[in-house]
Amino acid sequence: MKIWQRIRQLSVGQLFKLSVLFLKHPLLILPTLKATKQTFVICDQLYGKAHHKSNAANAFRHALWNMLICLNSLKRTKNKQKSVFWAQKVTDLYEKVTKNNPLDEAMDLHNNAIGRMGFLNNLNKTQTEIVSFFQEMAKNAKKVSNTEEMKKHLRQFVYISE
Repeated sequence: MKIWQRIRQLSVGQLFKLSVLFLKHPLLILPTLKATKQTFVICDQLYGKAHHKSNAANAFRHALWNMLICLNSLKRTKNKQKSVFWAQKVTDLYEKVTKNNPLDEAMDLHNNAIGRMGFLNNLNKTQTEIVSFFQEMAKNAKKVSNTEEMKKHLRQFVYISE
């Protein structure tokens, strides 16, 4: 699903919450949208439509999305911690307003956090190197069936279904 299709599915209240966040940080709108578009382009190339399911490709997409938001917003914030904080605010709010089932939401939040950690731990790497690194992580993602299992894999991607 393309980002604009997903945005059009949001209710007025959900759109309002996202709009308020972006209006408070207008200089971060374009870097965030650019990161989102880059994420979908890369994931479509690597995984086709598979990344839209609750699988390892989806874990890769969420981590990559967060990493790219951090990278793109760093150009504006000039501060890695502010970039990470911004990525967390945007993606946490997105997960909250899209109202996935609780296990899917927990999985997405888990993989989002790994993407932000990946940004902090790989500042000297290129985007291509980080994509390769995340692809390897996706190959070793752990299948989980509840949130307690996720806690056992804090440094690994998790997924729910094949």
